[in-house]
Amino acid sequence: MFGLAYGDALGKPTEFMDYPSIVHRYGPGGPRQLEGEPALVTDDTQMALAVGEALLEVRDPTPRLLEPVLRRRFLSWAASPENDRAPGMTCLRAIGALADGRPWIEATQTGSKGCGANMRVTPVGLVPGLSDDQRAGVAQLQAALTHGHPTGVAASELTAYAVFWLRGGLAPADLLAALRDRCDEQRKNYRGEWLGELWRRPMVDSPEEFIARGWDECAAALDRVATGLAAGAFDGDPCLVTGAGWIAEEALATALYCYLISPDEPVAVLSRGAASSGDSDSIACLAGAFAGAALGLGAWPAAWQTQIEYADRLFRLGAAWD
Repeated sequence: MFGLAYGDALGKPTEFMDYPSIVHRYGPGGPRQLEGEPALVTDDTQMALAVGEALLEVRDPTPRLLEPVLRRRFLSWAASPENDRAPGMTCLRAIGALADGRPWIEATQTGSKGCGANMRVTPVGLVPGLSDDQRAGVAQLQAALTHGHPTGVAASELTAYAVFWLRGGLAPADLLAALRDRCDEQRKNYRGEWLGELWRRPMVDSPEEFIARGWDECAAALDRVATGLAAGAFDGDPCLVTGAGWIAEEALATALYCYLISPDEPVAVLSRGAASSGDSDSIACLAGAFAGAALGLGAWPAAWQTQIEYADRLFRLGAAWD
C-alpha cells in the first residue's frame, strides 16, 4: 500500500507533462524524491484506500455484502473536499449514478476500460484468506461498479493477482508468464455471481464472448511487455513500448514493464513509471504496488513513511493484512 502511494505521489507532478519536459526537470531517471509535507497523492491512492477499507469492513466478501459497502465508500470519496486531484470522469459519472440509487449494473459506464478500475484494486491482492473465487470476484466487482468494459474487469483481476503472487513470494521473473497463463485459463470464465447481467449488450451473444474480449486484450498487452523486455533497450519513455496507461490493459502493461526492468531497485521502478508521457501517477502507483508487494515496507526510504499523505490509513491496512 505504501509503494502504491509513493508511486502515485512521484507521478502526480509529471502526469500531464510530455517526456522531454520531464527529463528537462528531473533528468532521464525521473523524480526520485517525494515533494511536500505531506507528499500529496491523487485519486488513485484515495480510491485504493476506499476499496481497502471496504474489505476491512467486509471480512468474508460476497457480492451481496460487499457491493453496498463499496458504493457507500465510493460516494463518500466523491463527496469529500479532498476529491480535488483531477479524478477520472468515468468514476465520477458512475458514482453520480450510484448516488441516485440506481443498481450498479445500470450506473456503470459500460464502454469504459479506463485505468480507474485497476489503479485502486491493489488491496484485493493483499487480503489474506480469500478463496480464488472471492479474490477474482472482488477484483472484478470493484472494477465493474464504475468501469463496465470487460477489459477493465480482466485487467483489475490481473493486477490483484500480480500483487497477491508477489506478496506470496513468486519470483518477478516468473510473474509475466503466470499472468499470461491466467489470461488463457480464465478466458471464458464469466463470474455471473459477481457480475450479474453485465454482459448483456448489443452485438454480444453470450457471457463467455463478453469476458473473452477482456482477457484477449489483456493477453495482447502482456505480450507487448514480453517483447519490450526481450528487446533490452530500457532508456526513454516506457509508454512508447507498452502504451500510455490511460486504459486498463496499458496501465497494467506499462507498470509491469517499469517494474520488471529492475525489480530489486524499488525507487528506480517508481522513477521510471513517473518519467512517462502518459498516465504517470497510475503507472507509477501500480509499479510501486508490485515492488512493495515483493519487497515489503523496509525496501523504501524510511523517511517517506511519515511524509506521505494518508500514512495512518495506509499503515492501518498494511498492519491488518501482514
